[in-house]
Amino acid sequence: MMTQEQCTHRNNVQSSEKPQVYKVGIYGWRKRCLYFFVLLLMILILINLALTIWILKVMNFTIDGMGNLRITEKGLKLEGDSEFLQPLYAKEIQSKPGRPLFLQSSRNVSVNIVNSNNKLLTQLVTGSSGFKARGKMFEVKSTSGKLLFSADEQEVVVGADRLRVMGAEGAVFSKSVETPHVRAEPFKELRLESPTRSLLMEAPKGIQILAEAGDIQAICRSELRLESKDGEISLDAQRIRLLQLPEGKASTSSSSSGTRQTVYEVCVCPNGRLFLSQAGTGSTCQISNNVCL
Repeated sequence: MMTQEQCTHRNNVQSSEKPQVYKVGIYGWRKRCLYFFVLLLMILILINLALTIWILKVMNFTIDGMGNLRITEKGLKLEGDSEFLQPLYAKEIQSKPGRPLFLQSSRNVSVNIVNSNNKLLTQLVTGSSGFKARGKMFEVKSTSGKLLFSADEQEVVVGADRLRVMGAEGAVFSKSVETPHVRAEPFKELRLESPTRSLLMEAPKGIQILAEAGDIQAICRSELRLESKDGEISLDAQRIRLLQLPEGKASTSSSSSGTRQTVYEVCVCPNGRLFLSQAGTGSTCQISNNVCL
């Protein structure tokens, strides 16, 4: 056990010692480096802020969009010329009201319609070689909705009131043509021609050929045949001329020795051939029937 004097001496020694103070912080070169990094960071922040403001100013960033691109409730709105380097996917493309829409390309402009399996259904290509359309059906309609032209695998329909062919050679059809009316333009000739084959016109209720202010000519190299199976053939005119009919020669005994006759009668052979015979007081067809032989 410590005595009282020892305890008093120990307390005096502890009271005579001064308390030690420990300093906390960054001093010297560490403090200078910290200030340098803080200053460098502030400079970088100011540079980035300036660059951001410059980009926003140059690109014309606004609340509604960027540059000529505006974001509206109905979609995107582009003003001026726009260039697309990759494919454009859109539900609808339209111009401003009253302004045209131009699509321009250095090669071609293609519009493709595909299904859910990415299979091509309809294609529209315009290029330097021409205009191409691919699809099941092609239609052209007027502003009122009237069909003007339609084409598919089965038929081609022209719904206009008049089809005009301006080529010098006319229209060439390799197959049959079905139409209710064939008419030439006013003061123009209508010509139906088959240079190397036959020309056939058929109609279940009849064929009418009408020239209101001109002539109708039917010219052939060999034979011209008019045939009616169940009806008749009528020649209705004030004058009917049968040119270049052969003339039957009567025998010497039955021929008259008077002046030459200028009046003839038309005779018909059993095979349907027509010929002329000099008229007499009676029929002379039997006398001049050598044409039928």
